[in-house]
Amino acid sequence: MKKISVTVAAFLFVLPLLAMGQDTVQVSLQNFIERGMENSGQISYEKQNVNLANNRVQQARSNRFLPKFELSTQHGVVPGVVSQRDDLKKDEYYLDPNLENDWENWAVFTRAEVSAVQPIFSWGALKNAVRAAQSAATAAQEQFEKKKTDLRLRLFELYQSYLLTSEILTLLDEAQAKINDIEKKIENKQKGGDSDFDDSDLYKFKVFKSEFGIRSAEIREEAAMTQRIWNYVLQADDNTVYKPETNFLDPVSKEIKDLAFYRSNALSERSELAAVEAGINAAEYGMKAQRQQYYPTLFVGLSASYANTPNRPRQDNPFIINNSNYASASFGFGIRQNLDFLSARADLEKGQIQYRQAKFLKEAAVEGIVLEINKAYKEASLSNVKVKKTDEALVTSKKWLRQEQLDYDFGMGDTKDLIDAMQKELELRVQLKRRVFEFNKDMADLYRKSGLPIMQIMNTNN
Repeated sequence: MKKISVTVAAFLFVLPLLAMGQDTVQVSLQNFIERGMENSGQISYEKQNVNLANNRVQQARSNRFLPKFELSTQHGVVPGVVSQRDDLKKDEYYLDPNLENDWENWAVFTRAEVSAVQPIFSWGALKNAVRAAQSAATAAQEQFEKKKTDLRLRLFELYQSYLLTSEILTLLDEAQAKINDIEKKIENKQKGGDSDFDDSDLYKFKVFKSEFGIRSAEIREEAAMTQRIWNYVLQADDNTVYKPETNFLDPVSKEIKDLAFYRSNALSERSELAAVEAGINAAEYGMKAQRQQYYPTLFVGLSASYANTPNRPRQDNPFIINNSNYASASFGFGIRQNLDFLSARADLEKGQIQYRQAKFLKEAAVEGIVLEINKAYKEASLSNVKVKKTDEALVTSKKWLRQEQLDYDFGMGDTKDLIDAMQKELELRVQLKRRVFEFNKDMADLYRKSGLPIMQIMNTNN
């Protein structure tokens, strides 16, 4: 008795720990999309294109201030110099043609050279280069927004897929209960020696049951795969299971508006068009910057050099420079002109081609968006009709199944008719959920292609 009590106590102690081993966390659609975006390696990768574009803007801006500012130094050990003439001072050693190295006198040689150039007037070339880089950065940001919107749509579909598989699994459990009930009734008829019992009824039922088992296994594997994808997207650990905050897949609450509404919103809000528009501006500013190559650039220049070696005297003659001990500086204005006009013309023509190409790209993008909107609107409208008509057919099939069950219970029904009714009712229930899923997905796609936030389809207030 004591051993049994210890065993029960140990079981009661371990049971709560087993229950705590795996946590189930409910996730809303908004939270799922946000966490999926945060954990996406693709988004992190695409973000670097924006960072590179912003870096090019900084580079273009830095070219306006001291684009050339260099410092170089040289260091070494050199011998001194000695003159055999007593009539020369050290600062006049340049007058001795027989000046020799003093190999017994060594010192450290140091030289520093600085050069700087500051543009003053470039006919707007630098300003246009900065504007071109800024427009390119805007285009990169808009392309990044497109990538994020595309990922939001995929995450929305994944969330809806989880709801779909959950709903179908529930339907399968209910159908399995009905199958078990019918199987008992058939067995009772067989055992009771019912004169109306036909072996073909049993065979038909077994075939149906086997086919149902195959389909059930497929659905459960799809559900398991969806769960694994969820865990990957949310980066779940082994002790956490994420599930939607609701188990019901309902049609989105947003009604379909006129086609003109979606088309006008797409032409004003789509990030692709904003990116193309920014690309046009970048090409235009770049073309203006290239045109300035035909004109000279005015700049200010500074150059300074200093060298010091203790064992080598500096020479005072301004026309004589001791390369190991001297100081010099120069400052002034200058003009720089590119005389390679053929290359400048080719660069300008390239910029003009890129500008025209960008404008044609906008026209093509508008045409493509209009076609996308028309197709997405058609798909969403058709999906809406399918949901309504399938729901009507399901209501009829439920009445049919109920009638066949009553007839079978009273011994007036046929097993085949009962199986057909049950099979049709199950097919329509599954089909309705799939068409709700397709409708939600098509509505999200319509909102995506219209430049509208896809979360608005879940809110009737917007």
